[in-house]
Amino acid sequence: MELYPLKFEHIYKDKIWGGSRFKTYLKRVDVSSDSCGESWEVSAVEDNISVVANGFLQGNSLQEIIEVYMDEIVGGKVYEQFGPEFPLLIKFLDSNDVLSVQVHPDDIVAKQRHNAYGKTEMWYVVDADTDAELIIGFKHDSSPEEFIEAVEQNRVEDLLHKQVVHKDEVFFLPAGRIHAIGKGLLIAEIQQTSDITYRIYDFNRTDDAGNTRELHVDLAVDVIDYTAYDDYKTSYTVSKQDPTTELVTCKYFTTNVLNFSSNIQKNYYDYDSFIIYMCLQGEAYIDFGADYTIPIKQGETVLIPAALYEIELQTNCKTKILEVYIA
Repeated sequence: MELYPLKFEHIYKDKIWGGSRFKTYLKRVDVSSDSCGESWEVSAVEDNISVVANGFLQGNSLQEIIEVYMDEIVGGKVYEQFGPEFPLLIKFLDSNDVLSVQVHPDDIVAKQRHNAYGKTEMWYVVDADTDAELIIGFKHDSSPEEFIEAVEQNRVEDLLHKQVVHKDEVFFLPAGRIHAIGKGLLIAEIQQTSDITYRIYDFNRTDDAGNTRELHVDLAVDVIDYTAYDDYKTSYTVSKQDPTTELVTCKYFTTNVLNFSSNIQKNYYDYDSFIIYMCLQGEAYIDFGADYTIPIKQGETVLIPAALYEIELQTNCKTKILEVYIA
């Protein structure tokens, strides 16, 4: 049978900082918790591998279908590099409280210490409360010595850059950049397939039993980029003529935003990659050349197999979709 655009069962993660935007903003009817912090949309992380939710492949895991269809799912060059392991982790995050301050190692350190990939990622701000903030990078150039001293004196926050953020803003986070998501944000996150996180500071929070969460300062010290940058936000300008606007491109992924209110054609013949759609606003039908279409609406994520390279997105309303692939 022919391949088709794939939807996956949501993998929800309750967090002490989680909220209710999955129910209220994304209109998810399968969420009961008011402290849901993460929805893993497409995942190949061990013990959290996505399962197909639609069509004849329903019930099969992402890894299983890649093992069967190989490059038809992910593309030839991607399969040659990663085999049956899907290379990206796609999430939505809802922060009803500030997350811990953390950093991620690069590929070299992650391989040496954890036999895993590093974690370079990006954030797209889907929704934001007034005065919502991110912690990202340093106020001024720092050093391991200054950082350790600040940890010991419980004044890490004094070193960190805080930034008020707004809906539709974009932030690129290469491995090594210190960061934390603030309260009142709904974020789409695209990252390498990795769950390696070094927690540096947790605002002295305790659980119901009075216990603090484990910190990983010793591991973090030599992976942090201590350089302060002039601007941490990724600037982009939406074209009035072209529905596709590039947001971020790096060796791990490319992310564009599609803004359209009528049908658009997409040809991925030369991409040799899967395509991920994350619908942030509106709805559309994905016409992939079969005798039926696949709908995608606000809050849904769809994987377009690499074998489906001629796509028409059909809509009659204002629609916004993130488009993710490996260039």
